[in-house]
Amino acid sequence: MKKILFVCTHNSGWSQMAEAFFNHYTRGEAQAFSAGTRPAKHTDRNVVRVMREIGIDISAQRPKPLTPEMLGNADKVVTMGCGVEGVCPVTSGPAEDWGLEDPEGKSIEEIRKIRNQIEDRVKRLILNLHGGGGEECRDSFER
Repeated sequence: MKKILFVCTHNSGWSQMAEAFFNHYTRGEAQAFSAGTRPAKHTDRNVVRVMREIGIDISAQRPKPLTPEMLGNADKVVTMGCGVEGVCPVTSGPAEDWGLEDPEGKSIEEIRKIRNQIEDRVKRLILNLHGGGGEECRDSFER
């Protein structure tokens, strides 16, 4: 089973959304985790709100600190705008940075746009993990 690690600074917004989308769409065929280099005390309430609007509840999610074990267990690491080199200097597998705008302190409308960008990128990531996709993979993108 492929394991994807989404990393951002506070693990309260970007990475929480990416983890939720990935786990939602892969339905247990792959697994995502998220963590932060300096985790916040709680998940951003506006991020929870915009995810709930589309039927995905992340209210029970809590920010977690990034650990060497998480990095070692990940097949791929995706950083969310904070840079791979400075955040995850020792990864065991492929890593990339999505360079997205941080939802922290943004309006609900702006967070919705960021949410939608994350959802699109997660879908592309899943298709790439399936070797370019196929109808059976695309069919899993129903909410």
